[in-house]
Amino acid sequence: MKKEYWDVSNEQVVAKTGKTIEEWVEILSQYQAHNKKSNEVVAYLQSEFEVPRYWARTLTTRYLKQ
Repeated sequence: MKKEYWDVSNEQVVAKTGKTIEEWVEILSQYQAHNKKSNEVVAYLQSEFEVPRYWARTLTTRYLKQ
């Protein structure tokens, strides 16, 4: 997977999700995303925060690659 897929700007994330990258990192840390399968994390972001699938996948990948 190319880095460009998850290497997005904070401005892009805020525009599409309403939260900053830092806020998503905190949410994913509290959710213990590192201990879960990526599809489970994507589904969590979609169901709990109504994040569009593309952005849920991008945020999840970004978080897990860090």
